[in-house]
Amino acid sequence: MEAIHPQTGALIRKLESIAHLTPEETAALQRLPLRLKTVAADQDIVSEGDTASECCLIVAGFACRYNVTAEGKRQILSFHISGDIADLQSLHLTVMDHSLSALIPCKLAFIQHDDLRALMGGHPRLGDLFWRDTLIEAAVFRQWVVNVGRRPALTRMAHLLCELLVRLRAVALVEDHAFNLPVTQADLADAMALSNVHVNRVSQELRKMGLIAFQGKTLRVLDWEGLKTTGEFDPTYLHLAKKDAL
Repeated sequence: MEAIHPQTGALIRKLESIAHLTPEETAALQRLPLRLKTVAADQDIVSEGDTASECCLIVAGFACRYNVTAEGKRQILSFHISGDIADLQSLHLTVMDHSLSALIPCKLAFIQHDDLRALMGGHPRLGDLFWRDTLIEAAVFRQWVVNVGRRPALTRMAHLLCELLVRLRAVALVEDHAFNLPVTQADLADAMALSNVHVNRVSQELRKMGLIAFQGKTLRVLDWEGLKTTGEFDPTYLHLAKKDAL
């Protein structure tokens, strides 16, 4: 009997948020051979220049994709959450042109490229769905370029928080507009091309506006419509199949 891995639950929820899965496709995903590993905070999962033979599914935790300039400054290119295969492009781009790092301790499941190819060969629609997922990731990158390049700091942060809420909700990690945001001000600064001081300032401003509140590492959105307006946030670029919670 083939093993069924509950660790694929987050991946299944992620894919179901962008398209319908058949029972056969769900079962095939659950049978994927996985190599489980726990990675400590601030440890690279894969590094720029690596040649990958497997992809990394984030089962639990919070990770980021980043590059470092010649001066040693880090630019975070995207945040990755439970259910994301953050390096799916390594199926076709053999050398990593960026690094992927755990921001907090992460539970990971590594999937061999050959196993993914076999899965997509046996279930071509899953191959299409993984392709759709990478296209959505590209759409997220485009929004991040606009965010860093053109939006003012307050709008920039509000947009990022809106995106995280919608993405986390899609994998059942939001409850009553509240979610765990286990990142530091330095992480947010590197994601938005702001200084730590500026991040603190705009965070305080969003709180004074009555849009958000922090309780430790938990962020609660108090005024969802107001936060969306402040962040100029339109979730169309996330291409979610279920739009009732937007």
